[in-house]
Amino acid sequence: MARINLFLIVVVLGSALYLVHTQYESRQLYTALDRARSEARRLDTEHDRLQVEKRAQATPLRVESLARSQLAMRPATPAITRYITQAEGAAAGLAAVSSAAPAQSAASAAGAHP
Repeated sequence: MARINLFLIVVVLGSALYLVHTQYESRQLYTALDRARSEARRLDTEHDRLQVEKRAQATPLRVESLARSQLAMRPATPAITRYITQAEGAAAGLAAVSSAAPAQSAASAAGAHP
């Protein structure tokens, strides 16, 4: 009988220690989960702040002012616009090339070799 009592006491103590250990792990996991949730909230807040900042940086007025100040760009006006006309010789050369292309394709379709 004493052996059974001793065995039951050891089993109860082992069960109690296991229960304490399980509760300790549970608290540790809950704490880690709480930290992860707070980190997720912080990251969401930072993401929202960065999105707002990104929208503020990409406004057309800001882009235009940066183009003027840093890139020395200016809007195109008729006074500074240059119109380039194509020379007569270049136009004739282009016309000859474009008319020769259909003739070559017709010859290759007929089986003739140039």
